[in-house]
Amino acid sequence: MLSAILGLCGSRLGNRPDFVVRIVARSLPRGRHDATVTEDANAALVVIDVQQGFDDLEYWGPRNNPDCEANVAALLAHWRRNDRPVVFVRHDSDEPQSPLRRDAPGNAFKDVVTGAPDVLITKQTNSCFYGDPDLHQWLQQRAIKRLFLCGITTNHCCETTARMGGNLGYDVNFVLDATHTFDRGDLTADELAKATATNLHGEFATVVSTRDALAA
Repeated sequence: MLSAILGLCGSRLGNRPDFVVRIVARSLPRGRHDATVTEDANAALVVIDVQQGFDDLEYWGPRNNPDCEANVAALLAHWRRNDRPVVFVRHDSDEPQSPLRRDAPGNAFKDVVTGAPDVLITKQTNSCFYGDPDLHQWLQQRAIKRLFLCGITTNHCCETTARMGGNLGYDVNFVLDATHTFDRGDLTADELAKATATNLHGEFATVVSTRDALAA
């Protein structure tokens, strides 16, 4: 199951179906944390920083996974059809040159982020759990124990939120092919996505595909 799911994510992210499979297979003990997705009517979809400022490739550099936004839209539609909780997170950068700063056009959500969420979290840090209002408190008040994470970027705000969510005791599902990132230093975006999948799966979260999240 794990190889099949991560193979699908790999095909979305790098046009090489086996690239995430190879990395994760080397990193995990055999049989650990199968990526089976089960139904939970109260699972929350957390849409992280899907903002127009990330379209500024002159600022951020080359990206990966062109299917990210379409997958986010599919997840949103599925969650709304099933009347499940939806969380939007927006990064209001306090860096003067950032395309995500509050007074910049790029602060706005991309067109795929439609409708009203159950709650909007704004933040200036990587973790969605350090935003306003308090995400952990909001989830606890609604007895939400399971999260599906998607958004931008894979290895920064999405990964940080997954790590902290796992530490707080949530059942975190990281929808890898509904995230994307950018080249950084000597590493390509695909390589960074591999590292995120390896770091998270079986430790902080379960890495899943959009297809399997839609079956949940």
